[in-house]
Amino acid sequence: MAAQTRTYHHGDLRRALVEEGLGLARTGGPAAVSLREVTRAAGVSPNAAYRHFEDREHLVRAVAAEAQLALARAIVARVDATPPGLPADAASVDRLRRVGLAYIDFARAERGWFELAFATQDPQASEGIVTLDDEVVAPFQLLLDALDAMVAAGALAPERRLYAEWACWSAVHGFADIAVHGPLQWQPEPVIDALAAAVVESAIVAVRGTTAPV
Repeated sequence: MAAQTRTYHHGDLRRALVEEGLGLARTGGPAAVSLREVTRAAGVSPNAAYRHFEDREHLVRAVAAEAQLALARAIVARVDATPPGLPADAASVDRLRRVGLAYIDFARAERGWFELAFATQDPQASEGIVTLDDEVVAPFQLLLDALDAMVAAGALAPERRLYAEWACWSAVHGFADIAVHGPLQWQPEPVIDALAAAVVESAIVAVRGTTAPV
């Protein structure tokens, strides 16, 4: 019996292909995303994909953008759970803490999407900004916003703000990678949780330049 094909309304096929790519990446990472596999999963011919994606790279970048948004949503959900009633400076620090912990937790829970999310960065990107298709990626923007809010709340000295995002991201991303791919992946979850919290706190102390509470 011939394989069943599906009919999509205008614009629906591109979205369907990206969704299939997300499903493949979730379990297989970036390597699992291919034009052949996403069209097979969507029930259309491979040629149909070329109406929406010039080649595999463009498909992977589109799927990566969705993985970035999934990470951003996880961060926002964690930040939105900041306890009410905290002083503005303490709340701003707690939000930065939550950005880091959400990033690590996402990497551990969604390994395939995490591997894909930052696998397509433009090597020509400049001025210290992480971009995807010439836009600042949502998770990185959330980090920038959290640091700016700390300055506004008096929790971070303005002179320490410059490039603080890179200190934070390097620490958190490096730990997430070790937790997902390195020897920590075999440690009990409570151990990883405790180490993740310690790394995030160390990053906060480093960018603030003090261990004094706010």
